[in-house]
This record gives sequence, C-alpha cells and structure tokens, in this order.
Amino acid sequence: MIIVLVYGKNVLLDLNPKKIRKVYLSSKKQDPQVLDFIRNHHLKYDCVSFERINQMVHGNHQGIVIDMNDYEYGELEECFSSSFVLMLDHLEDPHNLGAIIRSAEAAGIRYIILPKDRSVRVNDTVMKVSVGALDRVKVLLVTNLAQAMKRLKEEGFFLYASCMDGNDYRHVSYASKKVLIIGNEGKGISSLVRRESDEIIAIPMKGEVNSLNASVAAGVLIFHMMEES
Repeated sequence: MIIVLVYGKNVLLDLNPKKIRKVYLSSKKQDPQVLDFIRNHHLKYDCVSFERINQMVHGNHQGIVIDMNDYEYGELEECFSSSFVLMLDHLEDPHNLGAIIRSAEAAGIRYIILPKDRSVRVNDTVMKVSVGALDRVKVLLVTNLAQAMKRLKEEGFFLYASCMDGNDYRHVSYASKKVLIIGNEGKGISSLVRRESDEIIAIPMKGEVNSLNASVAAGVLIFHMMEES
C-alpha cells in the first residue's frame, strides 16, 4: 500500500477519518479544534518537532501532516447510472485536477474519468487543492478513452468535448445524460477523443487571451450545463 502525506487544518477536518492512518502535529502548535477532531474520531497521532514537519512536506502545513492510504480508483461501470460525468483528456497539472474535483463536487457531479497512462493521478497536491471533495467525487481509471467513450454512448450518454473551434456553449442543447470532456492544458483534446465526441463546444473569448485555464473552463461549462439540464 502506497502512503500519501497531505497537510493543513482544513484538509484534516474535511477528510474521511476512516482513511487516515496517523496525524503528525507540531509540538509548537496545538490547535484545540484539531485535537478535538483527533480525539473524537480516535485517530492515532504523534507530536513531533516543527523541523520534522518541515522535512515531511513542503508548503503551508500549519503544523499538521496527515498520513493516509493511497487513493482507491473506481471502474467505468460505476458511473453508468449517473446523469452527468466528467472526462479529462490527459491533464497533467495536479492543481487543475484538484480544482476540477472541487467544482464537480460543488455542482453535484460524482464521477470523473481519467486515462491510466500519460495523465495526472490523485496525489498529495490534488488532495490538498480539492480540500475533502474527493470523499464525494469518485475518480475512475480507464485504459483507453476512446473505448470508454463508445461504452458510455451505449449506455445512453451524449458526449460534449471542449475545444476553441467548437460551437458556442451557450447556444447548445444538452442531453439529460451527458459527458463533458476537458482536454490537455497545452494540446487540448486528442484527435481520437474529438472523433468520438458527439459535439464540440467552446467558450467564446472577447479579450486577447485565446483560452482559459483547464480548471476555469471546466467550472464555467459544468455549471452552465447543470443549469440547462
């Protein structure tokens, strides 16, 4: 079993206590709310030096490091009964994945599909950025995105891929069962994914910047598509 270290007060309080193996607290900083959380959930913890905490993780840890089990991915079939699913076409930035997971959870989306190869995975950065949303959003791993898309179509899903040359997302009618596909930060959606998509949609740009960050674009499209359902 791979061990993942995450950190920070908000992360600790938002995590499912059953997934926590142990908490490390700086002996210099004892937060009563954190101590109550640990005791109420009967978690194992150690008080260690601030220097030890600094050696364990890098970032604003607030004197708190959480040792937890590696993330358990799901299978494609788990999302078939859902009405709205996200698919990420070889994203690479864990900050983008974490932010997308937060947006998905806020919109009530419960499943995100990732390819097994050449893609970001759930790691400590993703867990930190998503701030507990991973307990309510399941990440599904698939071997081949194009094959997964064909299987989703068989289950009645309509597939919308985001790309700069697509139709204005505000003028599109959305199916009751749908998949939103967000492409790679630099390359966008792949040719195979584009070919299997039912419709290409775009967010019109009025400024000199011709594209949005992947997580920002995902947030805009997610909430519009949710409202149009």
